[in-house]
Amino acid sequence: MIPKKILDYSRNHSTPESDVLYQLKRATWLKVLRPVMMSGHIQGGLLQLIGFMLRPKYVLELGTYTGYGTICLAENIAEGGKVITIDNNEELIFVQKEFMAKSGMSHRIDLRQGNAMDIIPELDFSFDLIYIDADKKNYAKYYDLILPKLSNRGMILADNVLWYGKVCEETNDATTIALQEFNKKVNDDDRVVNLLLPLRDGLMMIRKC
Repeated sequence: MIPKKILDYSRNHSTPESDVLYQLKRATWLKVLRPVMMSGHIQGGLLQLIGFMLRPKYVLELGTYTGYGTICLAENIAEGGKVITIDNNEELIFVQKEFMAKSGMSHRIDLRQGNAMDIIPELDFSFDLIYIDADKKNYAKYYDLILPKLSNRGMILADNVLWYGKVCEETNDATTIALQEFNKKVNDDDRVVNLLLPLRDGLMMIRKC
């Protein structure tokens, strides 16, 4: 993990998050269990920049949590586009909808509740950007489902792929093993080009060849 002083320096030398995102961050830390799961300032800023560069029409997000990353993804989609975001935690809907409305992005966001494994096959879209930040044990299964739905110019981002550095170790932990298998699966797939960035807890960037 990157030392706190380096993270603080990075945040202090990056464009500040919007007031709405700051409020959402505070609400998440005050009201929601495991707030560390939130994308946050640095990663949210990266999502905004990637969105600005790609100008995606359709974005798929697996794992909405409180919606910080969702709002960041929605900011730079093309005219008439949508961010389809999937989450199975119904208890977070009130936070998600409140801050999506405050951000002015509700009309760009299609919030779906349920099991992503069931919902993804029903989506008839070609996605220009896909962000995976859901249950780690299913990353490899998600990858198999979403790769055929990725546009030729599209990109997949998979979060938490370093898993606090545990992926570098021999382990019996099921989540760590699942992420090790996912990382190897992607790296061995000759249909894609990938880059594993040591950003926060690891971010895998994937595009089709």
